[in-house]
Amino acid sequence: MIAARQAYRDHLVARMALDSRLACLDSDTGLFTGVDFGADAARYLNLGIAEHTLIGVAAGMAAAGWTPFVTTMAAFAASRALEAVKIDVAYNALPVRIAATHAGVAAGSLGPTHHELADLAVMRALPNMTVVVPGDAAAVPVLLDQLRAVPGPVYLRLGRGPTPPLPASAPAPELGRLQPLRGGRRAVLVATGPLPVLAALRAAELLAAARVDAGVLQAHTLKPFDTATLLEWTADAELVVAVEEHWRTGGLGSAVAETLAENAPAPLLRVGWPDAFVAEVGGQEHLLDRAGVSGAAIAAAVSARLDGTEL
Repeated sequence: MIAARQAYRDHLVARMALDSRLACLDSDTGLFTGVDFGADAARYLNLGIAEHTLIGVAAGMAAAGWTPFVTTMAAFAASRALEAVKIDVAYNALPVRIAATHAGVAAGSLGPTHHELADLAVMRALPNMTVVVPGDAAAVPVLLDQLRAVPGPVYLRLGRGPTPPLPASAPAPELGRLQPLRGGRRAVLVATGPLPVLAALRAAELLAAARVDAGVLQAHTLKPFDTATLLEWTADAELVVAVEEHWRTGGLGSAVAETLAENAPAPLLRVGWPDAFVAEVGGQEHLLDRAGVSGAAIAAAVSARLDGTEL
């Protein structure tokens, strides 16, 4: 296993050698420590812990014809630097790629200051912004190559540590399309982020053992959101479930709710954090489990909603 952020780093360095317009802007994250950029070293700029300035510089470079990749922690990209993201980047539809690491509770041991459970809500609300959440390390280079065709800004949500790969049988991710991972239509689980997707797959297995037919869709692209596939898969569903490492407000659950409300209303269960800060300090998987973002908890919640029974 490797971390998605490592896959991002390695692919970016390789792409920089092929495209002289690419630049890597860092906020002293340590991700690029020891990396040999070779002849491209002048296009690596470490601006230090100054995220607002980082985004402003990236916007200026993009306006001058560069394609800057900005690397910072999600907690700062979606809060401290948000004004610059909104005014300098999104307003001008500039091709700045914001790679936000330690998203969700990946930095769980550092507490609420470093948790980021609102970034999907913030970024998908900005006009011109594309929002992408790779499901594992293997998806990162595939999606990054597809993002080359996106003319405006991109928010790339990444975690911190390694996560297990998704099933090898999964179709290749396609930007802007929900990715089917498991068939099933009585309940349809839509998940985003590596660990929530794995939790949804585990929940579907548990439900299948209880004779509940549950499908799983991965939402690696939250904006633009794939309305057509969601409506196709949920046309006859008794329950739709959104699973995410995010507050229940504004993220994937809201995107699914908006789509269903505007097109084909269906019962929706949103799995994520309630409207409260995560006061507990702990590892990522521990905190996800405490929030009910686990296979067993999701399966139990779905069973209770469908049949009023406990697994």
